[in-house]
Amino acid sequence: MENEFQDGKMEVIEAWYMDDSEEDQRLPHHREPKEFIPIDKLTELGVISWRLNPDNWENCENLKRIREARGYSYVDICDVCPEKLPNYETKIKNFFEEHLHTDEEIRYCLEGSGYFDVRDQNDQWIRIALKKGGMIVLPAGMYHRFTLDTDNYIKAMRLFVGDPVWTPYNRPHDHLPARKEFLAKLLKSEGENQAVEGF
Repeated sequence: MENEFQDGKMEVIEAWYMDDSEEDQRLPHHREPKEFIPIDKLTELGVISWRLNPDNWENCENLKRIREARGYSYVDICDVCPEKLPNYETKIKNFFEEHLHTDEEIRYCLEGSGYFDVRDQNDQWIRIALKKGGMIVLPAGMYHRFTLDTDNYIKAMRLFVGDPVWTPYNRPHDHLPARKEFLAKLLKSEGENQAVEGF
């Protein structure tokens, strides 16, 4: 399932290493020179992604297949913009606080765009730009944060296995089992990649 629905994915999901600037979080924050990251690198970090058709999401067979295969029984839709999100400023600030969850974070962009920032194995920030049609899964235990871009709007589908639990654990929470499991998978993946490269 993770390898399906990949056509045109680079048009709706793009990633790069971030600079250390304190400027507006909604700016792209590219390094100079720019350091783009292939989607395969995100996959190595445990991030799963697809491209789907957001214009007909209610009847999308590919979305149904993903939900069935991964057990995503809960769905809701949220609009993140100043006009539609109550307590917008507070919530945007909270979204951008570095945190992890004990479950996957699954988001499908139906309209608009935004940035998910994740840490690589060396604790460097990677910015993932998600546009209309892109769907990503951040693994449980991965430190991340979210912000809108300068368009100030995203309409996103949130998916969850079972009843939703949106509890954020702000960094540091390295003692949580989800964090330890994430790091163990990351180390295992790194070891496998090094073994293949050294073959």
